Amino acid sequence: MRALRLQEMSTAQGIRRARQLLRQSGYTVALTGAGVSTPSGIPDFRSPGSGMWEQVNPLEVASIYAFRSNPRVFYDWVRPSVRLIQTARPNPAHRALAEMEQSGVLQSIITQNIDGLHTRAGSRRVIELHGNLRTTTCIECYQVTSGEAVLEHLLNQDSVPSCPHCGGVLKPNVILIGEQLPFSELQASHQEAQHCDVMLVAGSSLTMEPAARLPELAKEHAAHLILVNLEPTYVDGVADVVVRGDVADVLPEIARGLRKPQ
Repeated sequence: MRALRLQEMSTAQGIRRARQLLRQSGYTVALTGAGVSTPSGIPDFRSPGSGMWEQVNPLEVASIYAFRSNPRVFYDWVRPSVRLIQTARPNPAHRALAEMEQSGVLQSIITQNIDGLHTRAGSRRVIELHGNLRTTTCIECYQVTSGEAVLEHLLNQDSVPSCPHCGGVLKPNVILIGEQLPFSELQASHQEAQHCDVMLVAGSSLTMEPAARLPELAKEHAAHLILVNLEPTYVDGVADVVVRGDVADVLPEIARGLRKPQ
């Protein structure tokens, strides 16, 4: 029997139904977006008044074409966010997902976030679809180096980080507009979506391709779909559970009901 329709399901009912599906699942995958990290103080892209794209044209600051023509514009734009990421701490949503993994309820996390907070919260199987800040690549000689020195440079100097090998511009290994997602991560995320019994989508508006199509792919392979988000998404109508709420409140409640008695 299909779960109650969204307009008929209270938050409490949604949480109970989510727990039921998670208990019955043999393989569960989480898909997380920017909404999982906003409670840690990291802004998302589109929220009115606070989104990272609120005052800029993303094609002019966050595309690979803009980066290659004027990397300083990108670094000036991203510097405040890097400061926030460096000081941010995992919030209850990150910790709840890590707890689910540790208890065997959750098998992997596919994330659109680049902040590394899932790993810092204790999650081990994390597929970072949009890359991370841990490494950088020179756009001239393609040498890959640790991102730690680049972040230190970025936070303390008003200049573009340069490659220690050839002097070319260093680019953080995050995916900019116009770049393809890393093949291995994209392939792994498709495999997870096709294999899972339940996909738990948390804090994602599901508007950024190709991650936005993963819930649809999971449903095509007979998975149950649980959505926890503040705003509607395009798959609300086919989801088994939709909980409209803050992930930092809802995910810990779901996890709490899944804990095994000591």
